[in-house]
Amino acid sequence: MNGGGARSARAYDVVVIGSGIAGLVAALSAAPRARVAVVTKAALDEGCSRYAQGGIAAAVSGDDSPDLHFEDTVAAGRGLCDERAVRALVEEAPRRIRELVEWGVGFDTQDGALMVGREAAHSRPRILHARGDGTGLAIESALIERLHGLGVDVYERHHATRLLLDQDGRCNGVECVDGDTGQRRSFAATATVLASGGAGRLWRYTTNPEPATGDGIALAWEAGAEVAGMEFVQFHPTALALEGAPRFLISEAVRGEGAHVVNAEGERFLLGVDQRGELAPRDVVAQAIWHELQRSGEPAVYLDCTPLRDRAAVRFPTIHRTCLQFGIDIAHDRIPIAPAAHYLIGGVRTDLRGSTSIAGLYACGEVASSGVHGANRLASNSLLESVVFAHRAVDAALDHNAEMPPAVAVTHGSNADTAGNDNDNTAPDVTTLTDRLRRTMWEHVGLVRDAQGLSTAAHTVDGIIQNCDGAERLDAVALRAAAVTASLVVAAATARTESRGAHLRSDFPESEERWLGTWVMHKERGSRLDRHALATH
Repeated sequence: MNGGGARSARAYDVVVIGSGIAGLVAALSAAPRARVAVVTKAALDEGCSRYAQGGIAAAVSGDDSPDLHFEDTVAAGRGLCDERAVRALVEEAPRRIRELVEWGVGFDTQDGALMVGREAAHSRPRILHARGDGTGLAIESALIERLHGLGVDVYERHHATRLLLDQDGRCNGVECVDGDTGQRRSFAATATVLASGGAGRLWRYTTNPEPATGDGIALAWEAGAEVAGMEFVQFHPTALALEGAPRFLISEAVRGEGAHVVNAEGERFLLGVDQRGELAPRDVVAQAIWHELQRSGEPAVYLDCTPLRDRAAVRFPTIHRTCLQFGIDIAHDRIPIAPAAHYLIGGVRTDLRGSTSIAGLYACGEVASSGVHGANRLASNSLLESVVFAHRAVDAALDHNAEMPPAVAVTHGSNADTAGNDNDNTAPDVTTLTDRLRRTMWEHVGLVRDAQGLSTAAHTVDGIIQNCDGAERLDAVALRAAAVTASLVVAAATARTESRGAHLRSDFPESEERWLGTWVMHKERGSRLDRHALATH
């Protein structure tokens, strides 16, 4: 252990944990009305949002409507969407797009009008892009630029390790460890907004960046928040599958533009599964590709972009540039692809205003389970959900703050003033255990699950948690949080003995009406199927 030093404590009206699009929108929404801090465990601009290629969905064209967007979202959700949440999402979407434009986001246009594309399971073209396939980065960059000068305090490379609760169980801030110095810092907050992103890095193959380990869900769980829908993990069907290359996302928009998925023999096998072929819902396409890989024994199928040869490089510059680095010209060569972990549909359970089951704690973006996505997220609804529900969470937080006294900076008790150093010989072998966690989740809690594999995973993940119990070195604390989140995925996947949307059980291949509900878990109160979560107007 390092020696002690003065603990750091500061007070804010709103502390936002995370700096993806959900966190940035929350901070921007709150900043004109409150003292705001953003704490993020990596750099301000390093998160899943910057890698979002496909775009953001909104009914903004003349032949579209929120009602049609609603119908497509609910259909994709396989009976598990909270229709109230979906209605809020689609009806607020056009206004939030206008606001993003006002905030400096340069969406692609044609003849002065917003350009919209079509993606799988959308009945209309309604996907807005910026810089072609650089939508997430374009939105994030504009939001960060706007954030500067608004008086928001930003703490980069600060790892949130514990939510702080008062004697009544209300969240009143967060404890962090400064990744550069090892110093512990407490941020008191009248309201805390959790926007820490997803958990793709729990799996061996993923489109997500390193920070996406699901630790925000573990923070909320350990503090006593409900989590929901953790069995639903979306595997993107088309990630680059090339030895020595990262599982780089090949946007669904490529298929929307006309690219074909073919097997090693050049056959468009998706048409034999669903008449919509490449435009079938994401879960259908991913599972069809997985079955084809099992049948053929091949490491990949292929995305044939020759139908859009004349515009591939211009329409998808990031994909074109990245593939060229590995000797693939998408205008002429087939792209080897396979599914990869992409998006966690479940998360910290919230109501329509982003409130969690802990007073003073709010959640938005991928860390949250808002009820919008049901059992299968409709393509390009994720960025929209982040924007819409970040606003809702902040509005609820500030309403709550008006009834509470201002936060006061106090030092909360902790085991030490600084986190353990890197030479702590008592810490577990984090590198080995991290690899074991990711391999286990990929092999047994991947796109297809069964009882035996889930039991194996539960045993392995629990062992990793036990190995990290009591550890104070930051990397071990972070691994334990990742394993806790993984254990929640395993538990929910074990409980739901059916196949639905993004959750596929080979031992329970059918969907059953008795499972129409949201699987809700709580650390002390146990688990239950909540049918009321699917309430309609």
